[in-house]
Amino acid sequence: MTRSMKASEITREWYVIDATDKTFGRLITEVATLLRGKHKPSYTPNVDCGDFVVIINATKVKFSGVKLQDKEYFTHSGYFGSTKSKTLEEMLNKTPEKLYHLAVRGMLPKTKLGRAMIKKLKVYQGSDHPHTAQISKSK
Repeated sequence: MTRSMKASEITREWYVIDATDKTFGRLITEVATLLRGKHKPSYTPNVDCGDFVVIINATKVKFSGVKLQDKEYFTHSGYFGSTKSKTLEEMLNKTPEKLYHLAVRGMLPKTKLGRAMIKKLKVYQGSDHPHTAQISKSK
C-alpha cells in the first residue's frame, strides 16, 4: 500500500552543486528535481518534500550556441513604454542569482507549494557560502 508523507515526517538534506563547466539547462533540471523531492522514494506531489540546494560558482556555467548574445529577458512595470530587456550575458554577469531563480521557477509548480520550494534554493557567484554547517552532500 502506498503511503503519503506528512510535512512533519520529512527530513531535508543539503546539496552543494558546483556549476563550473556544467551545461545550464541540465544543471537547472537537476536542481528542480532535488527541490521538488522527486529523487526520493517517499515523494508526495502535494507536500514539499524536497531538499535544500546550494549552487556555487554560478557565473562559470556553460551555454551552447550564441545564447549569451541572442537570448533576452524582458521586464515590464505596467506603464506604457516601460519595457526593458537584458541579454543573457548581462544577467549572468550582474545578477546570476536572479537568472537561476527564473529558470528553476519555471520548472516548479505555479502554486504556494512551488513558492515554498524555490525558497530552498541558494545561489552564490563564488565558491564561498555561509551554509558550511548544514551541508551533508555534494553533487
